Amino acid sequence: MAKKAPARKKSAPKKKSVSRKITAKHLAVPVPEGAGGGGAVLDRLHAVVAGRREADPSVSHSARLLARGTAKVAQKFGEEAVECLIEAVAGNRAALVAESADVLYHLLVMWVDAGVRPEEVWAELARREGVSGIAEKASRSVGLPMRFGVRTRKIP
Repeated sequence: MAKKAPARKKSAPKKKSVSRKITAKHLAVPVPEGAGGGGAVLDRLHAVVAGRREADPSVSHSARLLARGTAKVAQKFGEEAVECLIEAVAGNRAALVAESADVLYHLLVMWVDAGVRPEEVWAELARREGVSGIAEKASRSVGLPMRFGVRTRKIP
């Protein structure tokens, strides 16, 4: 009778430090085919919200929010942002994705209310691209909150 070789312990493969582009197939949440890039989706949604500005508030959530004024639009954005933070802290990834979509929608409503176009924000992001976050933040006016009477201990 042949003697069996002792079983070897399988060692975990060494992880390589590889930088790769994250695509829809790497996400745990399925992304529909043809969903397009994030910026394109946000541009389209902004156009829809802007188009609903004059719609009947009884049939359009966007029109209802916009009709209630800037303070209500900002309040809704803040509420959604807090819900997003709660899900992030709780580690609930699926709920974080859903709440993130709510935050982005309400941000777009706020942009429409304020007359901000997505391309203005994209241009600002492009301007900051490749600039150290610390350097970029230091370049901003520290006195801006004080000009509006806001006292803050936030680290600049």
